[in-house]
Amino acid sequence: MSANELIVGIDLGTTNSCIACVLDGDVHVIPDESDSTLQASVVAFLDDGSVIVGNEAQNEVVVDPINTVVSAKRLIGRSFASSAVQRAIQDLPYRVVKGDALQPFIGIRGQRYALPEISGMVLRRMKDIANRYVGNEIKSAVVTVPANFNDTQRQMTKLAGELAGLNVVRVINEPTAAALAYGYGHNVNARVAIYDFGGGTFDLTILDIRGNIFEVLATAGDGHLGGDDFDIRLVKSLARAFEEQHGVSLDGDKIAYARLNHVAEKTKFELTETDQAIVNVKALASSSSGEALDLKFRLDRAGFMSHCQDIAQRTFLVCDEALRAAGLKASDLDQIILVGGSTRVPMVRDMVSKYFGKKPLTDINPDEVVAVGAAIQGAALAEDHFAGSPDQPRPLLLDVAPQSLGLASVDDYYEVLIEKNAQIPCERTQIFTTGKDGQTAVKIRIFQGEQDTVSRNTALGEIELYGLKAAPRGEVQIEVAFEIDANGIVVVRAKDLATGLEQATRLRVSAGYGEDELTAMKARYKE
Repeated sequence: MSANELIVGIDLGTTNSCIACVLDGDVHVIPDESDSTLQASVVAFLDDGSVIVGNEAQNEVVVDPINTVVSAKRLIGRSFASSAVQRAIQDLPYRVVKGDALQPFIGIRGQRYALPEISGMVLRRMKDIANRYVGNEIKSAVVTVPANFNDTQRQMTKLAGELAGLNVVRVINEPTAAALAYGYGHNVNARVAIYDFGGGTFDLTILDIRGNIFEVLATAGDGHLGGDDFDIRLVKSLARAFEEQHGVSLDGDKIAYARLNHVAEKTKFELTETDQAIVNVKALASSSSGEALDLKFRLDRAGFMSHCQDIAQRTFLVCDEALRAAGLKASDLDQIILVGGSTRVPMVRDMVSKYFGKKPLTDINPDEVVAVGAAIQGAALAEDHFAGSPDQPRPLLLDVAPQSLGLASVDDYYEVLIEKNAQIPCERTQIFTTGKDGQTAVKIRIFQGEQDTVSRNTALGEIELYGLKAAPRGEVQIEVAFEIDANGIVVVRAKDLATGLEQATRLRVSAGYGEDELTAMKARYKE
């Protein structure tokens, strides 16, 4: 396969991103110019108008936090009013502002940036790294997302790829990609759980792997639970310790908090290797007389556990949910696979061992495994062969719907059409009709979620059937097919039952962007 036909695999992470490809039958995790296989998912806007992305931008997180975007994945595809965005706003140093259609925008240096633009910059950086490695331009990619991402989040991720100049040929779930990396080409026959604890999200996915068939039995997730929460908790502890030592509050000091966040992340990493970490931050703030005040703090693993154990414990509520949905017990599983940088924390590994009653696999790189699986899927879609074997059948992925899909009915009632964990792609049909004489349009509101009422679920958008024949109420009947495709994205088709003709529809995504905004984005990032 020539380089320009490559379909790369990209793990677009909350904290870090990774890219891989299959070349000459072997998977390559692609390094950057400094031989690093991980890129920070960070975008910094400098005062000279330039933008830097990735590891090069990490220093700006500390020195200029209000103009440096981190953890954008926690916001993408969400409504500004959502509890997840509102919680994130409290912890993020940069400005998050409300768009006209309730989308969150990043406000930096007098400009507004949509979340897909920020993720698009990260994806462009990954694309540039791959271009350099293979010596040719990469045009197509498989991009991974958390298993619990809803339709809007998936669509916005695809838009980010488009802004990066990539054709996103498939969006696959991170745990499914990890299972591919673990099992494909190794003649595995096992029931496995993928415990995926990244920087910003957590998923537990249960699969049956039978040779080249990867069947997801159930998945559950929390889109606002990850290693970032450990950092936030430690930052608050460090800030309290500083105030106790000096009687000076750091509230409102964004530079000091950014420095503490950097220190907290380093401390977390240090405690994965050693039993104790010593924090010494010079001139963190000043006294009322202008004296530079330092922070000195000592933390051991037991102290880290006391600060953060409840965060890790929340992952097992998600595990309970996934096991119930699959109709299984933890003892029914053959293997536990760890994915995501947060699984390097010894406390997490110990808690996983106790919950599942067996030690998880630790010989797979948790930071690279998702990108490796995405690359394998990319090679399969490009009809390439893995491991140099022309006899190796391509992997067959049987994934599930991330969340239930339904419609708004009377009195705020939520009518479910496709249940969560239904195997995808899948399709359900519903007959709609006019409720008034002479009515020429019908509007249908679509939601995803597991609550009984639409107001407590996530609004995906509205479908409008228009151009209907003016007739007495109930006479015009339209069959609407709702499909969740292989990407986990909602597709809608409609047919006039009287004529058999396809009926025109409009899908307006709730957390999407208007045509003017999309045009402006694409123009700004067009090569």
